[in-house]
Amino acid sequence: MSEKKMTSTRRYNLKSLLLSIAAGLLEAESKQLVVDKENYMNEHCPPLDLPGSTQELQDYIKKLHQNIDKIDEERYDLEAKVIKTNKEIDDLKIKVQDLKGKFKKPVLRKVRMSADQMLQALLGSKHKVSLDLRANLKQVKKEVKEETTEVGDWRKNIEDRSDRKKMFESEA
Repeated sequence: MSEKKMTSTRRYNLKSLLLSIAAGLLEAESKQLVVDKENYMNEHCPPLDLPGSTQELQDYIKKLHQNIDKIDEERYDLEAKVIKTNKEIDDLKIKVQDLKGKFKKPVLRKVRMSADQMLQALLGSKHKVSLDLRANLKQVKKEVKEETTEVGDWRKNIEDRSDRKKMFESEA
């Protein structure tokens, strides 16, 4: 408690001093804002050039109203055109929907075609190319082995097998 407590009168005096300084700063700031606003308005908004007499003011206002009426008529005409084109667009959309409903895509089916038919479809009816693929195939005849179920045949089978064995042994 080495610090001394400030007396209430001293505290009150300091508080009032701070408040008076703040009030002065706020007042100066508000004056500066007014000056800044006037400067901005002078730079960006030129003063309104109005005629001095009442008759001139009335004529000026009539001209303004005439211009407003012309602009309103143009806006009305453009609005009518927009409404008309929107109706046309809606009608065309409905027609497109109707046409989509009338013409349905047919279901595609698998079709078996021969090679000749495919070539004819690809090349057209002028070119007639016939491919007989089976004619080009070699015919292989199967050799039928004799199958005997006699008792004496086992020796023949053993001899056949020994020939095979020799064949494999000679290659190695």
